[in-house]
Amino acid sequence: MKVAIVTGAARGIGLATTRQFLTKGWRVAMVDWDGDELALSAKSLENVITLTYDISQTQDVARIVSQTLDTFGQIDALVNNAGIADFGPIEQTDFERWRKVMSINLDGTFLMSEAATEALKKTKGAIVNIGSISGLRASTLRVAYGTSKAAVIHLTKQQAAELGEYGIRANCVCPGPVRTKLAMAVHTQDIIDSYHDAIPLNRYGSEDEIASVITFLCSSEASYVTGQIIASDGGFESTGVGLPALRT
Repeated sequence: MKVAIVTGAARGIGLATTRQFLTKGWRVAMVDWDGDELALSAKSLENVITLTYDISQTQDVARIVSQTLDTFGQIDALVNNAGIADFGPIEQTDFERWRKVMSINLDGTFLMSEAATEALKKTKGAIVNIGSISGLRASTLRVAYGTSKAAVIHLTKQQAAELGEYGIRANCVCPGPVRTKLAMAVHTQDIIDSYHDAIPLNRYGSEDEIASVITFLCSSEASYVTGQIIASDGGFESTGVGLPALRT
């Protein structure tokens, strides 16, 4: 049975990805810094372990990898899904806010990948980083978030270029607007309507739709796919992301 590490696995896309891996016969190390939510999400799942750690901390990252190997013996895929969003005007984004976003979205992705590389060499495994439509196109209120995700996109290309000789594949999935509980809680009807107007498929995506792309990229069916940036966004990237409803 193959083994995946999924960060940010307590909810949303990470939890959906975990469930899809399990249906495909994988075992999963579920990682999240919200231990209570993680335990609740994993309660009914089999073939998982839960690891409550902070991916921006080097000592925590080392424990994630070592405990996964101690339990499952191998790592076949790393899904760097954990991330935070801090949306606000550029003039109100101070260095503390900037660093908080970067420490998780970029540093955490780098640290997890670095720590898992030796194990992935042994299995000729896969890395899937989660970017964002905001990393492909500039938009309002996203100076830290968008820049962090743009950096993740380039990090993915570096990983593909340098780790390919070991058989490790690296790809990046960039979700567009996704109908998560958090999004629905903070998006006004005006924002929802604007997104629908701007997205060619005329709707938000679902967590399972994003997870399907992630698990495909980790599978043997994608064995010759590496260095790719895949926008799972209903066509949104092709039309731009600057919506008037998101300016304030």
